[in-house]
Amino acid sequence: MNTPSFILRSRHAALRWIVRWQNWLVAVALLAALLVGCRWWPHRPLSAWLPSSTAVYDAHGRLLRLTLASDQRYRLWVPLRDVSPALVDGVLLHEDRWYRWHPGFNPYGLMRGAWVTYVNHGNRQGGSTVTMQLARLLWRLNTRTPVGKLQQVVRAIQLELFYSKDQILEAYLNYAPYGRNVEGVGAASLAYFDKPAGALSLPEALTLAVIPQDPTRRLQAGVDAPDLISTRLSSSRNRLYARWKVLHPRDAGLQPLFSLPLRLRPLSQLPFEAPHAVDQVLAARRLMSGDIDSRVTTTLDLDLQHVLERQVDRYVERNSGRGIRNVAAVLVDTRDMDVKALVGSADYRNADIQGQVNGTLAKRSPGSTLKPFIYALGFDQGVLHPQTVLRDVPTAFGPYAPENFDGHFLGPVTATEALIRSRNIPAVWVASQLQQPSFYQFLRDAGISRMASEKHYGLALVLGGGEVSMQELAGLYAMLANRGELKPLRLLDAEPHGEGTRLLSEEASFMVMDMLRQNPRPDETTGAQPDRLPVYWKTGTSWGFRDAWTAGSVGPYVLVVWVGNFDGSSNPAFVGVEAAAPLFFQMVDALRAAQPQMAEPVRHMPAHLKRVEICLASGELPNQWCPQRGMTWFIPGKSPIRVSQVHRPVVIDDDTGKPACPPYQGKRTHVEVYEFWPSELQRVFVQAGIPRRTPPRNDACALGGADGEPPSISSPLRGSIYAMRLKSSGQDRIAFTANADASVRTMYWFVNDAYVGRSAPGESLFWQPSTAGNYEVRVVDDRGRSDSRPLGVNVVD
Repeated sequence: MNTPSFILRSRHAALRWIVRWQNWLVAVALLAALLVGCRWWPHRPLSAWLPSSTAVYDAHGRLLRLTLASDQRYRLWVPLRDVSPALVDGVLLHEDRWYRWHPGFNPYGLMRGAWVTYVNHGNRQGGSTVTMQLARLLWRLNTRTPVGKLQQVVRAIQLELFYSKDQILEAYLNYAPYGRNVEGVGAASLAYFDKPAGALSLPEALTLAVIPQDPTRRLQAGVDAPDLISTRLSSSRNRLYARWKVLHPRDAGLQPLFSLPLRLRPLSQLPFEAPHAVDQVLAARRLMSGDIDSRVTTTLDLDLQHVLERQVDRYVERNSGRGIRNVAAVLVDTRDMDVKALVGSADYRNADIQGQVNGTLAKRSPGSTLKPFIYALGFDQGVLHPQTVLRDVPTAFGPYAPENFDGHFLGPVTATEALIRSRNIPAVWVASQLQQPSFYQFLRDAGISRMASEKHYGLALVLGGGEVSMQELAGLYAMLANRGELKPLRLLDAEPHGEGTRLLSEEASFMVMDMLRQNPRPDETTGAQPDRLPVYWKTGTSWGFRDAWTAGSVGPYVLVVWVGNFDGSSNPAFVGVEAAAPLFFQMVDALRAAQPQMAEPVRHMPAHLKRVEICLASGELPNQWCPQRGMTWFIPGKSPIRVSQVHRPVVIDDDTGKPACPPYQGKRTHVEVYEFWPSELQRVFVQAGIPRRTPPRNDACALGGADGEPPSISSPLRGSIYAMRLKSSGQDRIAFTANADASVRTMYWFVNDAYVGRSAPGESLFWQPSTAGNYEVRVVDDRGRSDSRPLGVNVVD
């Protein structure tokens, strides 16, 4: 049976309907796929289109500096979530109320703008949306012509295809113009209101919302004179506020705030704090990552930074007549190794003193500021303890014969007194006794950079022959405060707290700190520190009066101060105790005033540290004749200790007044105690005008069994080879000298067991070698005690 024609027509119509809808569905699917493909197609984020500034903050969130981007603009990228909601809503209300619904352009706005501009010849209106304005900013379009406006629309559609509405709005807020070279709400809020974009009040948010529409007219005239912008900008902001109250009636109560004068901070008053520290941070971040984050938080404390800067300014002003023009200082919190303040020069903007140089990074001779670490190493290696008596006498260490800064010698001094009074000879002697590590290796282990070979310095390294930076020195003094554990300094808050490296024992660090605590302030006459908060400090003066230093710790802080010239020129005023120490203590007093509750961190007594009684004259265990005794710190198993031999009894014959010869039975005698000092110390006492009573001696008594020290050869030098000139053969002579116990009167010299002569203790005997060769030199005192050493002689033309 044939199908009726109307049924066939119905089927064909249905098929056509289905095919038509399928085509529509395919078209919609293709369009959706195109949109999704555009959105997911790899493309760079909008934040990377233009370079960003960097905002550097102190540890409490206070702005230190807002840098210029590479294109000389202040532009600080802020995520949309961190922008004040009032500012976001105010921008959309003022610029583009239909932003969430249009595809990038608003046909009605474009037609209205064309009608007003070209038909009515009124004030030019562009009808641009937020997306279109972003397109103009990114592609630098000229939108004053119809062709330019068409390009702007096309680019706006492109942005809508590739980015979300929030991404486009975020980019616009960060790239919008805000007068002069300020772009974006992040930079504008910091520059004009000294606030992050998320902390703006409603008047401030609406002020920023109206600026981008015409930044030149509304802001430019008053960038450097904030009172001039109040009328024009205030009226624009208040008109926006009137529209805002319709949508947000609860904010009507803020009307009095909008009646206040509108003041914006001039760009010329942007913070430029801690310039050397900020420069160092920015340089380090670029070196590590090639770029830097838009927000960088440092460990600096702006209050403490200002404390140090004020003291530097006042000190330089008061001492300019002495030629003191440049100063540097660094303050470190030993608890977390945070750099809290850093003054790289006396004046960053002064080209005459090379003010932009960061003096805390410069390598300079540290003078005597490294001496505490020599004594600490000596404590750890069993060379001495704090009350060990050292010899501050003219001494040659091989070819090196150091002198004291004042040119005088004190004779016997305790290790504590030698450190406090910065005596050179004792410090060099201690360094000469170190084994592993040597002082050089210790500095290498501590991270002191750019050091030459150990042979290059020799023992001169002890007295500042090497070079360290102020930051390196601060790390070393913080190590003492942290009981021998070295930790890296932190200038960035994001830097992890580094693991400590133990370079000194807790006991040695404690003893050195106790020695430094006994160093009296230069302005104290009592010889002690009366304040409840002790200061542990040491000065240093480099060779030639080029650098004056003072380094130390107070409370939780380590402070290092340097006075000098960056060009290395000398000045007799550059003496550590006279130039750097006064400024150091002025800063210490200012820190105490700024932080009245400042206290020293709790540091427990090292478990293995003990106190022992010693004879004060010798620093050794007292024998029964020692008249004055004291106490010292002692590390069991390390610190050297023996019974003192300085005070010895002498049996005196009552009839002759001379020492009685044994046996003593039947004789009228009494006992007197004498000090038996070595010959070189006896000479120093005489030179100082305080000669000691010479112990009496009776040559009629048989020798042997006497107490005392054996002689010690001081010349010829150990390990040295002497050269005789061929043309002067028969004229070159070598000096033989030895120090001896106070009981000795005569020294007998032998070369290869052949007697060559005699001398008094400390006096020289001159010997002339007959030929080149290797010899054995031996000295024997009149008590039968001896010392010897090899001697090499060469013949040269």
